[in-house]
Amino acid sequence: MTELPPLPPGPRLFEAAPPAYRPLDAGWWQWMAENRLRDCAPASMLQTMAQAGLDPAECSEALGALERHPIYLAARRHQQLLRKRDAVLENLQRLWASDPGYLQIEKRPVPPLAEFVERYVRGCRPVVLTGVAEDWPARRRWSPADLKARFGHLDVEIQAERSADPRFEENKLSHRREVRLADFVDRVLAGGETNDYYLTANNEVLSRPEFDLLLQDIGTLPALCDRAQLSACSSLWFGPAGTVTPLHHDTIMLFHTQIVGRKRWRFISPLQIAHLYNYNGVFSPVDLDAPDLARYPDFAKAQVLEVVAEPGDTVFLPLGWWHQVRSLDVSLSFSYSNLAFPNHYTYTNPEITDW
Repeated sequence: MTELPPLPPGPRLFEAAPPAYRPLDAGWWQWMAENRLRDCAPASMLQTMAQAGLDPAECSEALGALERHPIYLAARRHQQLLRKRDAVLENLQRLWASDPGYLQIEKRPVPPLAEFVERYVRGCRPVVLTGVAEDWPARRRWSPADLKARFGHLDVEIQAERSADPRFEENKLSHRREVRLADFVDRVLAGGETNDYYLTANNEVLSRPEFDLLLQDIGTLPALCDRAQLSACSSLWFGPAGTVTPLHHDTIMLFHTQIVGRKRWRFISPLQIAHLYNYNGVFSPVDLDAPDLARYPDFAKAQVLEVVAEPGDTVFLPLGWWHQVRSLDVSLSFSYSNLAFPNHYTYTNPEITDW
C-alpha cells in the first residue's frame, strides 16, 4: 500500500492574526516633526501614535530617523534663531513690566500732544482718555432709539450666527448679513445678552453718504487726528451686552470712543506674542474669558491688563497690542484711525489654519 504524503499543517485556531496597523503617512511624519520641534517627549509621542493605531516599532524607528534627517536639522537651526528673537522680546517685556504701574491702564484727561506722542504713541502704551467727547453731539443724541428714528429705513451689514462658530471673527465673511437697521435695533433691545449678532467695524456704514449725519455728531478730536480723513477712517459699533471681539491685534493705531454702554478691554503686550499661539493672521485662539491652559499652556506666562471704558471714555490702542473686548451693556461706539502720524505698517502674518 502506497503511503500518502502528510497533509499541510492546518490553521492554528488560537493564534491571533497580526494587528492591522494604520500607515505612517506624510501627515504623521509632519506631526512628529512639529511635536519634536515643540520638544514633546518621544515616549509621550509614541504612546499617542500607538493609541491612534500605528505600529509602535515602526514609529520608534521613524522618530530616530527624523532626528537625523537633514531637513529636520535645518528646522532646528532656524528654531534657534527664532528663540533668540523671542528672548530679546521677553527681555524687553521684563523691562516694560518693571514699571510699578505696568498692570494699571491709565485713565486721564488728554495730555499735551508732545507728551501723548512720546508716552503713548512712540512709548507704545494703551491709555483711556477722558473728556475727548465732551462736546460731541453724539454723547447727547446717540442711542438705539435715535439710530432707529433717523436711519432705521436703511440696510446695514452685520455679523450674525456667531455663537455656533468658535472662529466667528476669522470667518467673518461667512457671517455677513444685510438687515434693515430698524429691525436690528429691535433685535438688540429684545434679545438680551448674546454674542450671536453684532454691527462691527466691517459694516463701513460711515463711508456711505446716507450716514453723514452721524459724522456731523462727532465734535473735537484729539490733536493727533486729521479731521479731513475722518469719514474714510472711522467705524460704528452697535450691539447687545455680551458681544465679544476675540483676542487679536490690529495693524494700525486707533482711538475708540464709547458713546453708550460700557466695554471691558483686556490687553497683552505685543512683546508677548510667543505666548499667544498666533497661527492665523492677527488672531490668537486663546479666549481670555476661559483660557484653556491644557491646550495653550504657554499662555500662563502672558500678563493681561484690564480696564472698563465708560460712556465718554476714549481708548487709545497703540501699535501691535493684543486685545479682547466684551460689551457689558447694550453698546454704541465710534472708532477712528485718522492719525496725523505715520499709521501704515506691514505684517507678515501666518496662515496655519489647521494647527
